[in-house]
Amino acid sequence: MLDMLDPIEKRLNEAGLALPEPWTPRGNFVPLKMAGNLVFMSGQICEWNGEVVCRGPVGQGCTLDEARLAAQTCTLNLLYHLKNVCEGKLSRVSSIIRVGGFVNCLDDFKDSPAVINGASDLLFMLFGEAGRHARTAVGVRGLPGGAAVEVDMIAAVD
Repeated sequence: MLDMLDPIEKRLNEAGLALPEPWTPRGNFVPLKMAGNLVFMSGQICEWNGEVVCRGPVGQGCTLDEARLAAQTCTLNLLYHLKNVCEGKLSRVSSIIRVGGFVNCLDDFKDSPAVINGASDLLFMLFGEAGRHARTAVGVRGLPGGAAVEVDMIAAVD
């Protein structure tokens, strides 16, 4: 059965990861907007099956390693929406253009880039060179639901 999967989802499965179950965003916004072949995705927090899996601030509410995994969870949520716009085939993604990462942290926290590496590393593992992207990683004083991390993304699709 793995042989019949899209190559990107096959890599996900081989890494022991999966996309989330269908869900609806909280709030009055859409999960993504298309402009030509670009997909602009709304920020996704580290929520899984309706529950925030890692609460901030990082360094107090959760560890750096837990926050890196939370950034990965955010990215899986983004990929869920991206898969839908790609008619079920993540291999239609030609490039991850940009990732924006927000880390719920205290004023003296200096490791926001290390947290957002959880998202960047996953994208590179799945998409190879097409997964390399421009990026921001900033610390903030709060995120929806008390989440430790939020990630947004822009991708190009064929």
